[in-house]
Amino acid sequence: MTRAYRAACPNCGAPVDFASAASASAVCSFCRSTLVRDGEALKRIGTSAELFDDHSPLQLGSSGTRQGVAFTLVGRLQYGYEGGTWNEWHALFDNGPGGTRSAWLSEDNGAYVIGFDAPLPADAPAIDGLSAGQRVLADGRAWDVASITRARLIAAQGELPSAPRLDGEFTVVDLRNSVGEVATLDGSDPARVHWGVGRSVALGELAMSGLKEASENTLGSRSIQCPGCGSALAVKLATTQSLACPQCSAVVDLSAGVGGELRHYAQNNSGVGGAEPQIPLGRVSQPTLALGGEPAAWQVVGYQERCDIPDSSEEETTFWREYLLFNRTQGFAFLVDSNDGWSWVKPLTGAPTVRGDQAQWQGASYRKRWSYGAKVTWVQGEFYWRVQRDERARVTDFEGQGKDADKRLSREQTGQEVTWSAGQTLSAAAVADAFGIAPDARAALQRDANPLAGSKSGVAKGVVIFIAIVLLMIVLAQCSGADCDDVRRTFGAASTEYQQCQRTSGSGYRGSGGGSYGGYSSGGGHK
Repeated sequence: MTRAYRAACPNCGAPVDFASAASASAVCSFCRSTLVRDGEALKRIGTSAELFDDHSPLQLGSSGTRQGVAFTLVGRLQYGYEGGTWNEWHALFDNGPGGTRSAWLSEDNGAYVIGFDAPLPADAPAIDGLSAGQRVLADGRAWDVASITRARLIAAQGELPSAPRLDGEFTVVDLRNSVGEVATLDGSDPARVHWGVGRSVALGELAMSGLKEASENTLGSRSIQCPGCGSALAVKLATTQSLACPQCSAVVDLSAGVGGELRHYAQNNSGVGGAEPQIPLGRVSQPTLALGGEPAAWQVVGYQERCDIPDSSEEETTFWREYLLFNRTQGFAFLVDSNDGWSWVKPLTGAPTVRGDQAQWQGASYRKRWSYGAKVTWVQGEFYWRVQRDERARVTDFEGQGKDADKRLSREQTGQEVTWSAGQTLSAAAVADAFGIAPDARAALQRDANPLAGSKSGVAKGVVIFIAIVLLMIVLAQCSGADCDDVRRTFGAASTEYQQCQRTSGSGYRGSGGGSYGGYSSGGGHK
């Protein structure tokens, strides 16, 4: 791209460059003055705050290609909201003799969306009065409201298509549809609502160059002390919003940065007793593990235990485990370990089509299996969202039908955010092979997947109940010892079976319930 325009900053005199003659605003890289073009001169309208160091791998000047067209990142808007921060990178696409075209590369929790601004459709809903999960019409298409976020501009950088809003909060509504599109109703301009439409992309698809080095994309060099016990905390991921202290198990909130007093809370529930993840934190899989994309090496960066919230006191609480996995180019995924077996899931950009108990997504048919409340009971490691005490969500799980019986789909709603995730089942042997689990520890990964679970047949339900009673008698018999040693040796200290043995004193056992397919991905619903 050729340099299209240059002028002097009216505040400090430094040169301010514009790559596009159509760009209307810029931020001086020397004095951080926010400038707008006034004819051939620049006018100062305020000062941008300093950028919060979120350790993004992107930076001004990074370039890539999308569908064969080259682009360069020339500007950045950094926004904050209750759960953390996200970036909107101003990308200029090179249209050859026709000039340039502005786009936005949204970056949030390791996920990316490329979108373009467009005129607000005449049938677009009013930005006020919407609620997460609502179905609306806009631009002649049906959309699901994925999130409603109150945001504020933290800082601006580089060249921008319009002057940024420097103060005050505004509402951002994200919409998603069944073909994987993301639309945004942006209320940052008091004069009018902005509309944009885009699609998710993986960073690896964009053939980016000029990225920050991987060593710069960590917080490990920072000196961070646990506010609970004073132990040193090593933060490994750029997107980390919460971190569990390995010494005292306190959950530390890093969403506001690492300076000053860190908010935290102590954990004192199901993880007490030394139970450890069966796949160790930090373990990296074989590079042959394919989770909805190209085979890659996935690292275990976080671990959480969750349980359902029974509708009545007569129902038994069911626990399951989720491992948060990370790959630098593919982002995040969840490995779910429930009573029904193992599965993996990744958050979706789009929204499946749901009619009654049936769902459709990318040509596959799903049937609703469970709908329940869920909460987090224990966490270890790092998380890209701000983990809160007793975190709750409403979960609906779907399983694939016919030839897609191994596919899984899940919807989770927390407050004004709805997250869909999709994935597939995995065998315990595949998990053990991928993560190098020792032969003597593999038995602890086995789960009894019940093929009759969820059946509407009365006979099948009777068989399930009979099996559950037999399992209950076996478990209670094993638990009659002082410390459930036999169960621990068979299934492992972190297993549901061992924890159930420790908790049970005559209560029922619901062997086929629970186990969210969807993981949890709060903080990132707006993109």
